[in-house]
Amino acid sequence: MSTQSPQYPEFTFFSRFVDDILAGRKTITIRDESEAHWQPGQRLSLFTNPEQQPFGDIEVLSVKPVAFDALSEEHARQENMTLAELKQVIRDIYPALPPLYVIEFRLIER
Repeated sequence: MSTQSPQYPEFTFFSRFVDDILAGRKTITIRDESEAHWQPGQRLSLFTNPEQQPFGDIEVLSVKPVAFDALSEEHARQENMTLAELKQVIRDIYPALPPLYVIEFRLIER
């Protein structure tokens, strides 16, 4: 197997989140329904977006729907940002505010 091939299904994050994920400061991600099909216990290989650089693996702990208006300080803490920052990031990525899902994960050691 090539070192470039993911060990698990591929999952991407913007490069700005890599340090927080690797340090354990970011333990959730909020995505739209196109990325809500993952199952608890499933492992995913992480890559930067758009550079496609591998940077680790995670295990999905849970996938739960969340309304934009129900986002809380706890969600923001798990994203390692303020609630205002979190809502702005989501608006930037998903301007139409589609149904959203909180994917909780933990970094796994290779």
